[in-house]
Amino acid sequence: MAEQEQPIQSEPETTEAAATPATTEAATTPATTEAAATPATTEAAATPATSDRRRVWYVLHTYSGYEVKVKKSLEQRIAERQMQNEIFQVVVPTEEEVEIKDGHRRTVERRVFPGYVLVEMLEFKDNDERSDEAWYLIRQTNGVTSFVGEGATEPTPLSSSDVEKIMGRMHAAQPKVKINFKVGHSVRITDGPFADFVGMVDELMVDKGKVRVLVNFFGRETPVELDFIQVEKQ
Repeated sequence: MAEQEQPIQSEPETTEAAATPATTEAATTPATTEAAATPATTEAAATPATSDRRRVWYVLHTYSGYEVKVKKSLEQRIAERQMQNEIFQVVVPTEEEVEIKDGHRRTVERRVFPGYVLVEMLEFKDNDERSDEAWYLIRQTNGVTSFVGEGATEPTPLSSSDVEKIMGRMHAAQPKVKINFKVGHSVRITDGPFADFVGMVDELMVDKGKVRVLVNFFGRETPVELDFIQVEKQ
């Protein structure tokens, strides 16, 4: 008998493709998964932009003699409320002054504007939650009576030129000399060859700390240049 040919069964070409369809990986890890987990707006929502609010200086009116207390209290409250990104610094404007009294010179620190304190912060803006919080924090501080320029609208910040003038006075290279006499006044010389002579102030040289006095010497008016500390008002 002739051998019967067994039909050859070939594997279908689609078997492997069916087992591992091209869409399997894509279905398992869809391309949109990462984007959905970290949307582009997440960071912006967490840290709102403040670029539209300028960094400015405001002036606070305080009770007289409370300037330093207000400064310390404000700095403490700013730290407690973590408002350092809204309110940057609190300054009591002062300058060094040399006092001459009883022939002695001493340097003292004097307040430039008694009853006022400067605050550097982001400018106030309507309908801004952080701005409102900063306003209430400052206004509810003991010793603060008001913002200078405060009315129906937000307080008025200082101009750049005013800030520069104030800071310039605070950081002057030479302290200001306080004297109790002026041109035309009668003074007594307390030190040097002309001690106990009485003369008239002819010129003040504040930048040098000196005074020119006209003294009567042998019937003639003689100009004598002295330090402020060497004369006193009659």
